[in-house]
Amino acid sequence: MDFDLTDEQNLLKDSVSRWASDRYGSLERIEAARRKPLGFDEAAWTELAELGLLGLPFAEEDGGFGGGPVETMIAVEALGRHLAPEPYLASVVLGGTALRLAGSAAQKAALIPGLVEGRHRLAFAHGERQARYDRFDVATTARREGDGFVLDGAKCVVLNADAAHTLVVSARTAGGRRDADGISLFLVPADAPGLTVTAYPTQDGGRAADLTLAGVTLPSDALLGQADAGLPVIERVLDGGIAAVSAEAVGVMEALHTLTVDYLKTRKQFGTAIGGFQVLQHRAVDMFVALEQARSMALYATMMAAGDDAAERGPAVSAAKVQVNRSARSVGQEAVQLHGGIGMTLEYLGAHLFRRLTAIEVLFGDTPTHLRRVSDAGALPSAA
Repeated sequence: MDFDLTDEQNLLKDSVSRWASDRYGSLERIEAARRKPLGFDEAAWTELAELGLLGLPFAEEDGGFGGGPVETMIAVEALGRHLAPEPYLASVVLGGTALRLAGSAAQKAALIPGLVEGRHRLAFAHGERQARYDRFDVATTARREGDGFVLDGAKCVVLNADAAHTLVVSARTAGGRRDADGISLFLVPADAPGLTVTAYPTQDGGRAADLTLAGVTLPSDALLGQADAGLPVIERVLDGGIAAVSAEAVGVMEALHTLTVDYLKTRKQFGTAIGGFQVLQHRAVDMFVALEQARSMALYATMMAAGDDAAERGPAVSAAKVQVNRSARSVGQEAVQLHGGIGMTLEYLGAHLFRRLTAIEVLFGDTPTHLRRVSDAGALPSAA
């Protein structure tokens, strides 16, 4: 398989990397953006729209730019390398994928132009407290009433929900709490009566929110996709999210490895740079090996994430998540140890990179969860 980027993809990579470096070339700039009311600068969101990144995964006939998983990987990796705080994952990758896969022509026409232009944002509200990482465990209910639906329940740790104008919410329209069938998706306006959004900062510098839905009334055209058949879409969304955060983690690890090597070259002990000590050189090489292992598996996840066959796609992205999690922990811990005390201080960029890797390790499923998923599959499919 040819892993070389095309000329257009290289141009995209250069463009996003240059923008992220200019915008977030220092910890001070990152922190300034995080202090904004929504956790990011809305002017930067407009700039991403002008670059074409917000329309990247949407089809050209829907007003997007017709990019695929590789283009998303390129964008997310570059944004991750500079800890860009914009809700690209929440709005474009998660919410956007649900709309792209399940939306009707009318729903796409109503939402995609605003998403592409940066005037509208989405969030994906699926996780619940009792479910942990079981994707089929949905207690939130949607009952039919008249020509519409009434939603009741709660969602937790919804990424960037306070910045969204529309929420993609999963709810049970049939069956028991842990049934695979009977789950539906709905487009819920952020200002819908009965919806409460309780937002908070996360440990990695991002934002999330818990949602309470108490008698939220929706019209029939709020249903996204087919009733009772939302789980396959949810799985596609989450697997795509895993591929995206795997790429983001590669960008973060790359930045942390570069920062650590630069530190080893400049920090002096016994009158010489500590990077001259062979044992520390070996540990820096171990970091690089872990980074490249994660990069390979992130590419594998990218190739497999768009597949329709869940039996092939699922274990592939889970295997990638396992390796990325392991590499993230290895690179992060080595970086802290090689830096010494400064590696954990919040005044230092390295600590923020480490925090993001720690958050990615549990996002969309921890290592045991994905190991079990791979083990249950028995074998990994080929990306060829």
